[in-house]
Parts: sequence; C-alpha cells; structure tokens
Amino acid sequence: MNIFEDTNPRALKDLLTEIHARVSVLPDFQRDFVWEPGATQELIVSIANNYPAGSILRVRDTRRTFAAREFEGAPALNGAPHTFLVLDGQQRLTSLYQAFYGVGEHRYFLDLRKLQDDADFEEALFDVRASTKWAQKLGKFETQAADLILPLSVLKGGAGGYLTWVLKVTNPMEARERTEMLDALTRLNDRWIKAIDDYHFPVVTLSDRTEADALCTIFETLNRTGVKLSVFELLTARFWPHGINLRALWEKAVASHPIFESFEVDPYYVLQAISLVARRAPSCKRSDVLSLEALAVTEWWDKVIQGLSLGLEILRDDCRVMLPKWLPYQTMLPPLAAIIARTGTPGTAAEGVRREKLARWFWCAVFGQAYESAPNSQSARDVTDVTTWLIGGEEPEVVSSIRFDPRALRDVTPRQRSIYRGTICLLLASKHTRDFHTGAVITSQLIGDQGIDDHHVFPADYLAKKKGIATSRARDCILNRTLIDRTTNQMISNRPPSEYLGQLRSTPGFPFEKVLNSHCLPPGSNSPLLLNDYESFLDWRQKELWAEIKRVTGLTEATDLEATGPQA
Repeated sequence: MNIFEDTNPRALKDLLTEIHARVSVLPDFQRDFVWEPGATQELIVSIANNYPAGSILRVRDTRRTFAAREFEGAPALNGAPHTFLVLDGQQRLTSLYQAFYGVGEHRYFLDLRKLQDDADFEEALFDVRASTKWAQKLGKFETQAADLILPLSVLKGGAGGYLTWVLKVTNPMEARERTEMLDALTRLNDRWIKAIDDYHFPVVTLSDRTEADALCTIFETLNRTGVKLSVFELLTARFWPHGINLRALWEKAVASHPIFESFEVDPYYVLQAISLVARRAPSCKRSDVLSLEALAVTEWWDKVIQGLSLGLEILRDDCRVMLPKWLPYQTMLPPLAAIIARTGTPGTAAEGVRREKLARWFWCAVFGQAYESAPNSQSARDVTDVTTWLIGGEEPEVVSSIRFDPRALRDVTPRQRSIYRGTICLLLASKHTRDFHTGAVITSQLIGDQGIDDHHVFPADYLAKKKGIATSRARDCILNRTLIDRTTNQMISNRPPSEYLGQLRSTPGFPFEKVLNSHCLPPGSNSPLLLNDYESFLDWRQKELWAEIKRVTGLTEATDLEATGPQA
C-alpha cells in the first residue's frame, strides 16, 4: 500500500498560517521546543538566501492515532479539529512561527538601514527578549519608522504586509524624500522580502491510511538519522590535491590536545579562526572560509591549534566553563583562538595580564550578549579590537560599552543561553561551588560522578501548586537554579526548601552555611529559603549575583533595560 498522499512543496507563509489556525498540530509526546534564538536566526538567514532548510514530514490525521497539542506559542487547541500531525520539522516550524508571529520569549527584527548599506542579511537580523524595554520600544511604529527597524511579524502574511508597512513609513515624508525612500525600500523588497515570501519547504504528506506501527517506525528512524553538511569536509576534499589532509591534521590535534574532545570542538571553528587571522580584514563568514587558500592553512594551522587549546584552558580554569554544555557561545571559540594565535605567548608576567583581559572579555561578551546576533561580524571586530587591547591599546567596545540590568536575571531561563550558562560558570568561578551531597568543591570529575546538573532551588511543582506561580518563566529563571547532584535532587522532589534544607542542616557535621554560600544562596535561620519566601529569595539572590557580575565585568552601575518586574 502506498502511504504517500503527496510530496508537493508548500509556501512557508501557508505552513505558518496552518499552525496559527490549528490545522497543523504536533503529537503530544513530541519533545518541547528547545531551539535557542541563534539557531532561529540561522534558519531565517537561510530562508532569506533561499537555501535548502530541510523537508517537513506530516500525516493526514483522520484516525487520531496519537493525542495532539498545538505548537508552542500558537492558539490553544482546546479540542479544535485539526488536519495534520507534523512528524518531522517541529523545531524549525515552531521557531519560524514564533519569529514571524511575534510570540514566544524573543522578538525578531530587521535593521533596514544596514540592508540599505549592503550589509549581509545576517548582520541586519537581530532578536530582543520580549520582556525588555527595548522590545517594547521596537514594538511601537514610531520607533520602527524613525530607525527603519522592521519587525519580522510584519511579514507573517507575506510581502503585502511589508509594502503596507513601507507606505505607512513613507506617507508622512516630503515628496522627494518619499520617492527616494520608496525606491530604496522597494529594492530591499525585491532582494530579500520576496525571497522570504516565496520560500517553499518540501513537504511529504502521508495519507490517513498510514498505520500506527508504521508511524512509530518512522519516528524511530527520524530520531536516529540526519547528517549535517560540513564545510570542513568540503575543504578536506579541496585541499587534498595540495597535499593537505585536514582530517589527519585534526585527528593529530585532538590527540595532542585532549581538551578539544572534552569540549566537543567542531573543527570548522579552526578554519574560521584561520580565516580571521589570515586576512588583512578579519572575516569568518562561510563564504570566506570556503575561499581559504591552502597557503593560509599551512601557515596558520599550528598557531591556531595552540591558540584554541590555550583559550579553552583559560575558559576551563579561569572562567570555570567545565563542560561544553555550559559554554555560553560556541561561536566565541574562533575569535578566541585567532586572538591568541595573533598575539603569541609572551612567556613573561605579561601572560598573566593577558589571561585577565581575556577572562574579562569573556564575561563582558557573555553578560552583554555580544554574540547573540551576527556572531561572525562580532568575531571580526573582536579579533581586531581585543588584539589591540592585549598589546596595550584601548579597551574593546565589547568591554567598554557593556550594559546590564540585573532584573534580567528574573527573566532568564535555559533558553537564554548567554546569561543563563554564564551565571552557572560565574558561580563556579567566584564561589568555588560545593556539592550538596559530598560537600566537595565541584569539578568536572565530580559533575560526572555525582550526576550534578542545574536544578530548581524552589521546586517548580511546589511553586505552581503551593505558591500559585503559573508562569513557567517565573519558576525556571536562573535565580531559582543552581547545580545540584542527582541524590540530593531526588531527595528534594517537590518539597519546599524549608524541609529539604532543614534535613541537610540537621545532619551532624554537614557544612551547611559553607555549601549555601558557595551557591550564592542565603544561609542563616532567617533565610527566605527556610521561610519558603520565594519573592524575598529572588530579591536576595538577584542582589548577590549582580555583585558578582559587576566584579568580573567591571560594571559599576545597572542599566535600566527591563520593561517589567517579576511575573507571577
């Protein structure tokens, strides 16, 4: 029996409309949406350039084989009848739906002035957390018109939404200015907006005759297959005739520097670093990496490998990035390797000065979210500016211009990888964080041995059921997370802090205050933890973590960036 109904391409805007109308839904057992904003941006850039972005697999669901749920951010299903279950493509479609419909934790925008100046689409695209004042300001048409910032949500219905927005921007202008602006914005429509409007995904639709066991087999196959295209492999083939075996070079580098394997380093980052140091004007865009000359690889490979190894050691030992999952931005590795490759190793006390500066650059880039948008452009700037700083020049902009509002800590969840992961590393670096079970200072070895991971301080279930805090973000924020071992986490379950911490506190000889202090948690008999006072706890921890952020970044005062306080 042929289970295929059709294999026709479908317009992106139509697929998103179907999600909004609850025509397309998800099997209830599908994992939650997990993509970070950077991944969403990369997908949007691919679409704007009309690059392939994979196919979508769905089934016409008349049999109601599986329980269904709506896409995250879409209108609630509430029993509404649906037509299709999406089997493959959830993460891509969810990210695009949230970006183009202006829902979810981030808002996405296009800086049209940058596009007018012939910047790459990647450089013009950026996201802002929805809870910030900047996001609210950009949501106002007056700001959009003045700065030529286009919300991606304008494009959800296609190019028509863009043209309506353009007319609204240009109508108040004087005739000559209006004509010039209309011409400029029309060119952008022809170059970029139409590409998004016309984008089609290959869609395979299975018929409603597809049996449940066949669908289960398809799910299993999808979950264990999928090969990512690799620039490294392409260049391995291209350099082979030149006597350069990239694969062998990389295998030798990994054998000589085990830290590469520990941090699951993608060899593509080495090529990006070479592109940054080998060019007069640093650049590590995909097109620049693909155009690398064999001579550049021969000249810079060893220096970049040494730079990457030392850079990772600084991150591990000085900044306490102990596992790859806690590295806020993988995209910081190419500029870090390039900077060290350029400056060399002083072999004097100046080495200590350089390490201090590189650590400060790391913390400022992390808490300033410098690599959240257009990381390739940020890498190019930092290679030039940080190198100058290391040899005695002025502070780079990423350090001198950092801004941070500590209230953001109330809104940052695991999806905001920069601040969330950075805070975990900051605890480890600043407080010599101790294990709740053994009392030992946490190391990468102990993390593995004790099953240590980030968990809630006030259990999420307790907050929802006993405190009435319905918003997951208010329960999952970084202020309510710390590193807890498997044994302790099982003991915590859904108990309030007064119960499980009281049990630890009553254990003879247990270094209770020392352990809590090491996690930036309030000790003492009047601790809001022992009183189960969640709001006071958030206030206390926000103040403590903000003090640590100021110490490592050099900040002296907060910037008023957040639009709202904590949400219940």
